[in-house]
Amino acid sequence: MPPKAVKVGILLFASVSCAVLAQAESARDAEGEERPMEETLVRGEYLHSSKINALRSPTPILDVPQSLSIVTSDMIMQRGFTSVADVVDYMPGVSMSQGEGHRDAVVFRGVRSTADFFIDGVRDDVQYFRPLYNLEQLEVLRGPNALLFGRGGTGGILNRVTKKAALGQQFTQLTGYADTFGGGGLQFDTNWATGADSGFRLNGMLEGLENHRDFFDGERLGINPTFKSRLSDDTVLDVSYEYVDHEQFIDRGIPTGSDGRPVASFENITFGDADINSTALKAHILLASVDHNFSNATKGKVTLFYGDYDKSYENFYTSGYDQAAAPDEVTLDGYIDTTQRQNTVLSGSLVHESVMGGTQHRFLAGVEMVNTRSDQDRWNSFWSETADDQETFFVNRPIEVLGGVGMNSRGAQSVNDFTIDLNDDTRVSIDVYSGFIQDEITITEALDVIIGARFDRFAIDVFDVVTGEVSARTDEAVSPRLGLVYKPAQNMSLYASYSESFLPRSGEQFANINGSKGQLDPNTFENMELGFKWDLPSGLSLTAAAFQIQQRSPQVADDDPATLDVIETETDGVELQMAGQLTGFWYLSAAYTYLDGEQVDRTGPTGQRPRELPESMFSLWNFFQLSQKFSAGLGLTYQDESFINNSNSAILPSYTRVDAALYYELSSTLRLQVNFENLTDTGYFPSSHSTHQATVGAPFNARFAITKDF
Repeated sequence: MPPKAVKVGILLFASVSCAVLAQAESARDAEGEERPMEETLVRGEYLHSSKINALRSPTPILDVPQSLSIVTSDMIMQRGFTSVADVVDYMPGVSMSQGEGHRDAVVFRGVRSTADFFIDGVRDDVQYFRPLYNLEQLEVLRGPNALLFGRGGTGGILNRVTKKAALGQQFTQLTGYADTFGGGGLQFDTNWATGADSGFRLNGMLEGLENHRDFFDGERLGINPTFKSRLSDDTVLDVSYEYVDHEQFIDRGIPTGSDGRPVASFENITFGDADINSTALKAHILLASVDHNFSNATKGKVTLFYGDYDKSYENFYTSGYDQAAAPDEVTLDGYIDTTQRQNTVLSGSLVHESVMGGTQHRFLAGVEMVNTRSDQDRWNSFWSETADDQETFFVNRPIEVLGGVGMNSRGAQSVNDFTIDLNDDTRVSIDVYSGFIQDEITITEALDVIIGARFDRFAIDVFDVVTGEVSARTDEAVSPRLGLVYKPAQNMSLYASYSESFLPRSGEQFANINGSKGQLDPNTFENMELGFKWDLPSGLSLTAAAFQIQQRSPQVADDDPATLDVIETETDGVELQMAGQLTGFWYLSAAYTYLDGEQVDRTGPTGQRPRELPESMFSLWNFFQLSQKFSAGLGLTYQDESFINNSNSAILPSYTRVDAALYYELSSTLRLQVNFENLTDTGYFPSSHSTHQATVGAPFNARFAITKDF
């Protein structure tokens, strides 16, 4: 892809932590200030899903009995974030897995997930790279969240809050950007008042993707029109449609050597096929919601979601490497995979506030129906010389495979065919029916109790095209939640919480339930958390949480298939966050995470640490307002070493990356910005997927942007 013209740019940072804003606004609420509904949505002062955010009741962040993080659209722009992975780098308790080079895969408190993603509180479980161009804010709620979101959410969930049309406003913002790898793009955000009680908003993105790796390129298009109408004084309608078209090269990293670490001398080699390794997604996402105020004390919301996804990816990757026996040879494997999925979600919730028996109650009740139709298949590679899915080649730059044809390490031409070896082909139908209730009880001004439960009925039918077999299973689960919040001061809270979640044995992507999986109950997860939140008068916000996650996984007993063994695994951790204004010109955001865990099998504790569980993670971001027009940012992220695989034989080394930024305001409507990544040009490996697939981190690079407001 030809390089784009580099446009030097700046975005003036509006650097106020959303969490701090939430606390400030909740304090004003306590003084009786009226909160207009639209302002709540735009500024994100609450995690408030009476419109679009993750929680379904208007609870101040200080009163939420769990750890959470919020990144606003201003923060996304100011720090030059272009992906979910960029955002996660600066959050506690979460990290990124490689996702095989074609999808977001977040590790929430040591639990890897490709399905615990939501759009405006609605499940978005397809595997793809999620864009940020149309976000009002991005929310991560850590700990099990089954009461609000159902299955999964074992370590946490990530919710993208999209921008909605604003009433009575007209504005346009245009941003152009380019990076030193040759990539670049354009984003726009425009809003019109289409009447006294209606508005239309359009967000769009067009990007050309480049990075430091051989063969990498890609294109991404996103368009998101939204419409809002105030149907009456008490009723508001929001409708949005999003189209995403994304294609890019798949890079699955480099192998590990005899010492179990990525082979640094291979860091410039791409172990894939320039013509074959690619992923493509076309998605149509429709979301409509109606909010209605029945009275000052009772509010309701109904949401209809429909998503149509067409996803494919094909690739070769390193499946074997023996540095001691054959240091110049590598074994490649591969496959082509397609998914066509349609998700329909209908949900409704009701929030009612009342006083009973001298205590205040915020009662939440809701129902949800989910229908999923998913067709997926996978064809393995099949090499002519081995009559197998694997073939061995010499390590060269580039690997001598192009278009599925290459000279193998034995000197013979080997040709791949993706139409011979069918791995699986399934047609899946899922119906989920859920109901939930929750009561937030204010016992005194200083003490709140939160109690609730959710019931899910998860029914799955799988037709295996290969065998002609039809499998079906229905699981029913109750997920309870209990929380206690004590506020010794108005700006401080201590909390304790207990919650449960479950994951059916069909997994996150439910390709099949054949064989022994169909006999097994879901995995269950218990989470216990103690936490502390404190908003200092200076504007600084401090939070801390200690947690424990226990997983129970039924397995067919080795000595008696008619009985089950229950395997239990435990993960413990501590999270610390600090964000806010240290001085009038200095904003600081810092996060630290400590994680510990041990794998457990039928014989008991193994002494082995779970994969992708670094002991320590740390991030720091400083923003300095140096003058009225000029400002700067400086940050770093640190990740301790972790194991790539469960056998603990492969290691992802620790690393520290330093980032920086410069900003200049040419006028009140024109801003320039440059973001520097990896300022010290450190070589590092930020994530992995399996033993011989370690991601190579980007060297020093810069991203330039210019933003114009109209």
